Amino acid sequence: MIMKTVTRRSFIALSGAGLLTAAGCGNGIGSNGGSEIEARVTATRDFLFARYPGTQDLANRASGILWMPLVTEAGFGFGGAYGRGALQIDGVTVDYYSTAKATFGFQIGAQQYAHALFFMTDEALADFRRGQGWAAGADLRYATPEQGASIGKDTVELDPVIPFVFGQQGLIAGATLAGTKYTRIIP
Repeated sequence: MIMKTVTRRSFIALSGAGLLTAAGCGNGIGSNGGSEIEARVTATRDFLFARYPGTQDLANRASGILWMPLVTEAGFGFGGAYGRGALQIDGVTVDYYSTAKATFGFQIGAQQYAHALFFMTDEALADFRRGQGWAAGADLRYATPEQGASIGKDTVELDPVIPFVFGQQGLIAGATLAGTKYTRIIP
């Protein structure tokens, strides 16, 4: 009985330690505010357009884009993710957002990645901006880096919001936006 209690406590302690370690991996916590977020967004946007040229056309058609240049995710049974970014309309930042996610299940490891949400309709963008917090669900259709060179008109017409996850680094399986909440912040 004592062994089970110690094991559970150790498990929870390791999970918490993993999350705190991930939080300190340069994901924007304690940063210099807006200027640092802007610099990261610019670098992320330039990287995405250079590496996946088809995303430039997607961006030109979008009503707005939420750029999350660095999201840190870690888990050991329990897990979570956090990052900060900017919403741009016509290439100009109009708001800053944080993203957070909590997970539970068979998981171990940590990773960092970037993502962008392309709002393809004015209505989708307005819904996002009006909300007190917006959660990405499992119903979003994902664009992958392999599609980045050939994202076309069909994708744009079918999906009001297209998330694009890229730049994954680390040792955790997959990057998903399901269950991710976005909240407007003041950096």
